[in-house]
Amino acid sequence: MTTEELGRTIRAARREQGLRQDQLAGAAGVGVRFLSELERGKETARVGKALAVLDALGCKVRIHPPGVPWTDPHGHGER
Repeated sequence: MTTEELGRTIRAARREQGLRQDQLAGAAGVGVRFLSELERGKETARVGKALAVLDALGCKVRIHPPGVPWTDPHGHGER
């Protein structure tokens, strides 16, 4: 996943939940500027803040090591 893809995913989830940037930023404990830059795909070393935004949206992050089969936790098989 690229930073641009992550940003698009976050923006789509925020809009789907009917949240403004200031509302999500407040819920995640980050600044509106950071959230705006994150949604635009700006590369950043502030992984903790990005994870806080995802958590505030109810999103979960899974690490998938190469060579290990991925199984959907909802039983939809490998991807």
